[in-house]
Amino acid sequence: MPSTTPNRRPGTYADPVTSAAARTALDLTADLPVPDLKDFYRDLHRHPELSLREHRTAGKLARRLAAAGFETADGIGGTGVAGQLRNGDGPTVLLRADMDALPVREETGLPYASGADGVMHACGHDLHVTWLAGAAEALAAGRETWSGTLLVVGQPAEETGQGAARMVADGLYERFARPDVLLGQHAAPGPAGLYPHAPGLIMSASTDVDIVVHGRGGHGSRPETTVDPVVTAAHLVTRLQTVVSREIAARESAVLTVGRIEAGTRHNIIPSEAHIALNLRTQSDAVRTRMLAAIRRVARGECLAAGCPREPDVTVGSTFPETVNDADTDRRVATVHGEVFGTGTVFDPGPAMGSEDFPELAAGSIPYSYWFVTTTPTEVWERAPGAGFQEKFQAVPSNHSPHFAPDLTTVAPGVRTLVSGALALLSAG
Repeated sequence: MPSTTPNRRPGTYADPVTSAAARTALDLTADLPVPDLKDFYRDLHRHPELSLREHRTAGKLARRLAAAGFETADGIGGTGVAGQLRNGDGPTVLLRADMDALPVREETGLPYASGADGVMHACGHDLHVTWLAGAAEALAAGRETWSGTLLVVGQPAEETGQGAARMVADGLYERFARPDVLLGQHAAPGPAGLYPHAPGLIMSASTDVDIVVHGRGGHGSRPETTVDPVVTAAHLVTRLQTVVSREIAARESAVLTVGRIEAGTRHNIIPSEAHIALNLRTQSDAVRTRMLAAIRRVARGECLAAGCPREPDVTVGSTFPETVNDADTDRRVATVHGEVFGTGTVFDPGPAMGSEDFPELAAGSIPYSYWFVTTTPTEVWERAPGAGFQEKFQAVPSNHSPHFAPDLTTVAPGVRTLVSGALALLSAG
């Protein structure tokens, strides 16, 4: 999940609470059952579930939605859950939270740390589900203040890039109303109390690439009779580092990461194959296409130079799309957030290199707004080394870290962001 690095001065939105949406949101969330929501969050954190295995999480969310008066369905796209509340004429607004955890061993030392071996909510999706449940309940309880249809979605498998597309393909918008607009948010590092928005590109595309280098195996004592794929893979990894630095213009943003190299079985055996796993982050189709072409060219060249018996296999795997906010929708939501939370809390961070499958819910044409909620505890932020925002931001635990532990004081604000965003788009009651 994403990291955000502000590059503009915060404070572009006004302070006075003048809009009906902001006033109503503050009213509806004034008496949130915060202790109950915190207990709900702690329970989810203790019981993380990997992608497409979120049965318990989905069940707990579905039960809360049903109790609040939503028409619910589960098992959508595998383990997805959705709840719909029809409340008169008006637009249909979708609120989404992802539910899956990561194969990370938790090292937070929290009293409610993960009880699953090697699985952790290291990206904050347990907090997302808590925010969604709280917002759904608050909007249902205050339905006399708005008109339209509220569609609440607990999405599986965001981490693998499968969940959103699976839910749409499984008839999410046939079972329930097709939304007019989508809203989503993500926990992020940064001092708790900031709500970064971008009226356009906010997150990058991600592409996985797998390379298999074919050599000729043999005894470690007789390398002259072999073609060593490990040495070839090592050269390939080094050469791949020049794709961004020497083939992509400095004005473009791109990242190439070698996440895994696998080869061999024993010390004295030269293997027949080496496997390399890459991840690309790009912010335009042109740069992505150019990087993929360069990877194929470099892989073929290194294998040719090494005398490999055949060309390498280069396979493009899972891909996350760019997340591009509809400018008008995002401005409306950001403006109400600025009113609810105050001057300096909402700002444009510029696009992050992180990626999301949230745009798949847009089904090619539905406008959306997606933003961040910073969640680093105050004491963690203050203890972090560094003199300014950027240095501290680089030092605090980020998403996917075994030390990632959002501040529980963000439970109520995260509910308010969804409630106020929805009210900015629903018709007034």
